[in-house]
Amino acid sequence: MFAAEIRKRRVRNNRCYSLWRWHLDEVFVRINGEMHYLWRAVDHEGEVLEVFATKRRDRMVALKFLKRTMKRHGRPKAIVTDRLRSYGAAVETMRIAERQECGRWLNDRTENSHQPFRRRECAMAKFRDVKTLQRFAAVHAAIHNHFNQGRHPNRRDTFKQMRSAALAEWRQLAA
Repeated sequence: MFAAEIRKRRVRNNRCYSLWRWHLDEVFVRINGEMHYLWRAVDHEGEVLEVFATKRRDRMVALKFLKRTMKRHGRPKAIVTDRLRSYGAAVETMRIAERQECGRWLNDRTENSHQPFRRRECAMAKFRDVKTLQRFAAVHAAIHNHFNQGRHPNRRDTFKQMRSAALAEWRQLAA
């Protein structure tokens, strides 16, 4: 409940931002010896927009993921993906192919956003089922977005104030 509220507030504040650029990628996750995929959408500032766990990695899943993300966060100006064909097919189906960008190092933002997830996954010692993976990934994204201030031209004291405000809000929501 609290993660959804935090996400809604951030979306409401950021929806008017005109240069939204999404980075889409998927991660292989092994659950009980079977391969599953964790799809992630990250915006241009590194905030995780959407996380979606599936068994397959085809056009229908990519289309469902894109529709779900656009329903919650609006339409982006550009969509950066890797060269997975299912992204291209899904974007063609939605008729927004001119917004898709594929390049060698363009999608590094999502590749780097997988790292904190992988560290937490190792600490948990694997997942048992897809529901646990989905729940963990959604909560992890909310916590990461709430406390991740990133690089910014603000001074150190401003950064500390923002960080303590985030911690106070988190304690209020968790209580």
